[in-house]
Amino acid sequence: MAENPLQNVTFPSNGHEAYGYLATPESGSGPGVIVIQEWWGLVDQIAGVADRLAGQGFTALAPDLYGGKTTHDLDEAPKLMGQLDAAQAARDLAGAVDYLLGHEACTSDKVGAVGFCMGGGFVLQLAHQQGDKVGAAVPFYPVGGDTDDLSGVRCPVLAHFGGGDDYTPPEYRQDLEQKLKDAGVDVTFRVHEGAGHAFFNETDALGTYDRDLAEQAWSETVDLLRKNLS
Repeated sequence: MAENPLQNVTFPSNGHEAYGYLATPESGSGPGVIVIQEWWGLVDQIAGVADRLAGQGFTALAPDLYGGKTTHDLDEAPKLMGQLDAAQAARDLAGAVDYLLGHEACTSDKVGAVGFCMGGGFVLQLAHQQGDKVGAAVPFYPVGGDTDDLSGVRCPVLAHFGGGDDYTPPEYRQDLEQKLKDAGVDVTFRVHEGAGHAFFNETDALGTYDRDLAEQAWSETVDLLRKNLS
């Protein structure tokens, strides 16, 4: 495996190998959820989200889109994101979906997808590209990803935004919501007033973590996943 010690599984991706972190519930199995990283990489915080989902009875897989690289530096993170081969990332995520659906610990015939910042954009792209394989999509303050065409989305979407997030201004949110509505998607956009970008991330370098809003958003996220994955 590559250099990230959090990697504990390997799965095929279009003829190549991809890596990720898999967390399973105490029961040994549960509905599958893909967790998609921020621009920091597959760090402890993202693995922690997968662990929290496992604690709620889900089997969660966080693919390592950077192939082992991580950072906690605000200058390096956008460089790593800029160097990411988006097409390869999309293939890795598709491979992750197939791997999870075929895993003995996954009890659902569709996966949920939860992602943050860069990963939030990939959540929407994945839901579009994978169609009926995705049963629920929860992007937190999504940026980036190929969201020009969302006509393939077949699942409910619950998106969380900070009202004071300059990365996701109102016109961006409105355009994204309209695209999803035009595709006939059951869409809910939660704009948490007063919150900034990355308000869910307790290790956030921007200093915008909001415990109360994070817990509220988490509760709504888990409810959506439970309702739509079986």
